[in-house]
Amino acid sequence: MATLDVVVLVGYFLTVTLFGFFSGRSTKTTHDFFFAGQRYGWFVIAMSCVATVVGSYSFVKYSGIAYDHGIAGSQNYLNDWMWIAFFVGGWLPILWLSGIWSIPEYFEKRFGSKVRAVVTVLLLIYMVGYIGINFRTLGKVLDTLQPLGADPYMSEIYWSVIVAVLCAFYVTAGGQVSVIATDLFQGVLLLLAGFAVVWLGVEALSEHGGFWANLPQAQKAAFTPFNEPPNFSSIGLFWQDGMANTTAFYFVNQGLVMRFLSAKNMEEGRKAIVAVVLILMPLAAIAVCGGGWVARAIFEAGLFTPEQLKSITDGDKIFVVVTKKLTSPGFFGLIMAALTAALMSTADTLINATAAVTVNDVWKPYIAKNREDSYYLKVARWASIATAMLGILLVPVFMGFDNIFHAHGMFTAAITPPLVVALLMSLIWKRYTTAGILATLIGGM
Repeated sequence: MATLDVVVLVGYFLTVTLFGFFSGRSTKTTHDFFFAGQRYGWFVIAMSCVATVVGSYSFVKYSGIAYDHGIAGSQNYLNDWMWIAFFVGGWLPILWLSGIWSIPEYFEKRFGSKVRAVVTVLLLIYMVGYIGINFRTLGKVLDTLQPLGADPYMSEIYWSVIVAVLCAFYVTAGGQVSVIATDLFQGVLLLLAGFAVVWLGVEALSEHGGFWANLPQAQKAAFTPFNEPPNFSSIGLFWQDGMANTTAFYFVNQGLVMRFLSAKNMEEGRKAIVAVVLILMPLAAIAVCGGGWVARAIFEAGLFTPEQLKSITDGDKIFVVVTKKLTSPGFFGLIMAALTAALMSTADTLINATAAVTVNDVWKPYIAKNREDSYYLKVARWASIATAMLGILLVPVFMGFDNIFHAHGMFTAAITPPLVVALLMSLIWKRYTTAGILATLIGGM
């Protein structure tokens, strides 16, 4: 990176970290730490949700997928609409009216303490693994931009550690207040950055036949064929993302649940989910896929240099390469700051959520019952630090996959289906028993 890019990126890191730290100085109780005092309206909740849903892996992996598959690369982001009625009319009222703090707590009310314990273990694995994927992604991106030493493997790990420390710092200080404050800021930035890359690409191609004319005909389709290619077919994406991942993210992901429970009331939470699914997620699909679409059109127009062509053979580097080509020093640093925004806004949510499950479903029932709230607040802060450390330890595991898309897909495909099936069955089938759900969870895993 140019010196100006480095200055912008470092300045961004410091700004977000300090902003998150000072925003959370009013956090005095576990209710503040996990639910921000339930003080926010729908717009703040919706914008911060977008920053959480759109992780840095989204820009990285979907740029590569969109480069290979064109407009169809946005399929993953457009499956949420079919769950709105069930969330607004069923799941959200259950969460608000039952007064629960965590997903495992719901399962105990429905099935008993054994099921709560199993769900707690699976949910912690899911969230900590997700954090590890995010840290691994940003490590790879930042190593591409500015290696820390000659060894790429260690450089990625060094960068992952740096970002993990920054996230843990402000989340530990302010909890959900810091998370929502920083995610609101970062959500706006990442959408603007994604659209800026698309706009600059369209402008650059206007003198070479135009963006749409350079995009191959096969890449103009909204969907891939029904059952091919095997790793990106329409039916596969429907079951992996439309059913398993989307349901897991909105119904089982503790971080998203806590975000909607941080609204002023249930009606504000309902407005927020409608805004997220019907307005903000389609915009996010363009933002995260646009870099890949533009890169493919630029490739077809023959505008990449030999060095750039060599770099884009690694699909995980396409977004960085095309952004570098289209932007000037300083602006490139700002776009890369948006990429880090996407990472930090997903990781901070999951760190806070993991701390909530640790306190509510492990510490209170099994380790230290009936203690003062100040004690549990300290536990929550230490749990946040420990979660960030565990995420770092998982980075080498996810470095073993070919790319971020496969790492994310394989992990979520392994962990989410049992949780999703168990939750949906518990809501729609009255005769679903404790033995049945234990068989679902343990057998499914």
